[in-house]
Amino acid sequence: MIFSRRDALRNVSAGFGYLAFAGISHSAAAKEAVANTNPLAPKAPHFAARAKRVIFLCMQGGPSHVDTFDYKPQLNADHGKRGKYGGQLLKSPFEFRQRGDSGLWISDLFPHVARHADELSLIRSMQCDQPVHPGAMTQMHTGTAQFIRPSLGAWTLYGLGTENDSLPGFVSLSPPSGTSRNYGSSFLPAIYSGTKVGGPAGPATSRFFQGTSSQSVPDIKNPKLSKTDQRKQIDFIQTLNQEKQDRDGVNPGVEGVIESYELAFRMQDTMPELMDTSGESEKTLAMYGIDGGPTDGFGKQCLLARRFVEAGVRFVEVTHGNWDQHVRLTTDHKARAEACDQPIAGLLQDLKQRNLLEDTLVIWGGEFGRTPAAQGPDGRNHNNKGYTTWMAGGGVKGGFSYGATDEHGYEAVENPCHIHDWHATILHLMGLDHERLTYQYAGRDFRLTDVHGTVVEEILA
Repeated sequence: MIFSRRDALRNVSAGFGYLAFAGISHSAAAKEAVANTNPLAPKAPHFAARAKRVIFLCMQGGPSHVDTFDYKPQLNADHGKRGKYGGQLLKSPFEFRQRGDSGLWISDLFPHVARHADELSLIRSMQCDQPVHPGAMTQMHTGTAQFIRPSLGAWTLYGLGTENDSLPGFVSLSPPSGTSRNYGSSFLPAIYSGTKVGGPAGPATSRFFQGTSSQSVPDIKNPKLSKTDQRKQIDFIQTLNQEKQDRDGVNPGVEGVIESYELAFRMQDTMPELMDTSGESEKTLAMYGIDGGPTDGFGKQCLLARRFVEAGVRFVEVTHGNWDQHVRLTTDHKARAEACDQPIAGLLQDLKQRNLLEDTLVIWGGEFGRTPAAQGPDGRNHNNKGYTTWMAGGGVKGGFSYGATDEHGYEAVENPCHIHDWHATILHLMGLDHERLTYQYAGRDFRLTDVHGTVVEEILA
């Protein structure tokens, strides 16, 4: 039988629509085919997972642990004295109180979050290797500051896949400019990169998340083409991409384009609907502080984070900043906390009442903490030797504190938790063994924790 060139092209191109078709097919055979070919298909964890999904609340700039979650009465008592490494010790301008049945000490900067004290597992002995923002942020996200490596979210998606093939498996809401490596996939296939939604936090962010479905995700639809014509256009482009891939043999960039085109086609219906928050009740909006005030922007991001994980997104990162108060600590830390305290508490409450918190791991933290000694009259410098992060839900103990810094909060002295240990613990809660989750690149097996990392068993419920 002789095929014309047109027949051959039509028959070849028809195959590229099968991923979208298979997503709605009820055929067991079709589902098995997708699982074998779709890199985002759900994968079995290494062992029983305590958490199915992650929401990472990234506090850019380094919030001060001694002013938030690490109570240091001796620092208050020694206010004005010379610090261990020079400078004058600066007491916290914020009162600490014991919260919940557990009695965790939390400052008045976070009164709303403090009401959830019995859900929190505080890690008060965090350490990382970098005292500067770019290096510390990169290490917090990728495990290293020296090289460009896959991010925590990308490793999670690579290890577990996603539960919704019409949405990204990894979303980064309003990441800071110039930080794409923090949600990138590096040498992992490009399909595991995070999908950026929204720009840097601020007034523009609040305008972006307006709850108007068609305008919430710019450029996701082509208004000049019907969906049928757009499918035909993508099929044709995909034949060209596949020809390029076949000629090259191995071309991760082209492979990523092929996979992302298919995902983007499916997203154009699902994503705008998911980001349309107009159907949320007034009670829910009020719970997140979505009222046009200082909590509005971050409240919308936290609400979207809940909607994303509820729809099957595996990993969502929400960025808030800037916490880098070398000066004006009292006023600016208060303003930063005011903007995110109620939204975070609303997120925890919303997840709990929807029975999602028990298998959703919520993480809060910045790239490092700040010094007990003053910088100027009202500021603190960077401190990577001892600081605090916390986790909630997803299989961790509630109302629990792990590790400790010294009496002034300079460095971890009890159960130090390095960033590698932090990563190992997060992966463990997701059912992934950090030593087995590897990817071969440039002749060696790489992993998020490199050759380090120990799971913090003490915080596991």
